[in-house]
Amino acid sequence: MRLFHFASRRLGRGALTLWFAVTVTFLLVRLLPGDPALAVADPGMTEATRLELLRFYGLDQPLWVQYGAYMRELAQGNLGVSFRQQIPVVRVLIERLPWTLLLTGSALVATILIGVPLGVAAATRANGFVDRALQMFSVIGQSFFVPSIGIFLLYLFGIILGWLPIGGAIDRDATGFAAALSVLRHLALPCMSLVLVQLGSYVLTLRATLIECLKEDYCDLARAKGASRRTIVWKHALRNALLPTTTLVGLQLGFLVSGAVLTETIFAYPGVGRAIFESVGQLDFPVLQGAFVMLAATVVLANFLTDLAYGLLDPRVRTA
Repeated sequence: MRLFHFASRRLGRGALTLWFAVTVTFLLVRLLPGDPALAVADPGMTEATRLELLRFYGLDQPLWVQYGAYMRELAQGNLGVSFRQQIPVVRVLIERLPWTLLLTGSALVATILIGVPLGVAAATRANGFVDRALQMFSVIGQSFFVPSIGIFLLYLFGIILGWLPIGGAIDRDATGFAAALSVLRHLALPCMSLVLVQLGSYVLTLRATLIECLKEDYCDLARAKGASRRTIVWKHALRNALLPTTTLVGLQLGFLVSGAVLTETIFAYPGVGRAIFESVGQLDFPVLQGAFVMLAATVVLANFLTDLAYGLLDPRVRTA
């Protein structure tokens, strides 16, 4: 029952967060400079045509009327029709979403798979050369901005060395195994950009918590029973040390999504982030709003699942 109440509270908080994100997005989109009628008509159109287009899309109505209509359509699952492409926004986003999920999912998995062993290596060699080197690497990685890392990797591996593609997601003529290899090659640099910026947080968090866990009584008891250092670290201490890292995964998801938007723009990766960049320039309000709603919903859902996992791992959290 406690788990049910815990999940209900987190779900309610997630719904409120999503509503706030949708509302802020709606307002911010309408603060963009420019005339949205130009997205669907020739710049040389008459004033009467421009007003007719604004009326057709409801953009001539007061802001609160537009907001009410938008929320009603959103509640029915309708994200509208793209001004520019004249197709449903859902169709535009569904075509882009798999690429964004592939990029962010790969980056998250790679960060955890690399970050956990590095965090363990730093903690078990605390204050040694390996620990100091990993801390320095982590701090430097955290201090960089995603675009700067992305541009550096693109220039080094794409232009100077020519090892990897500098844009796109797949070679047009590739099929079968060649297509899969092409996807991986195009994914490498964008994924690497996100991993390098995020990795430091995981290493430093796990290092700090694992060092504290290794000082706990249950680790001393395991040592007294003759357990090997490897068993104490990986079987006893790491299990508890991973709890803060689980929380970090949820906190970093928002950063991961925003980083993916920038990364997709740099590498011309055809995901939702790239669609947002294109929609800003084209004043395509429906696509812009739909993309932000989809990304916000993804982050809220992921955070809810993370909280739920944390509550299952640590019962004390359910009563907090």
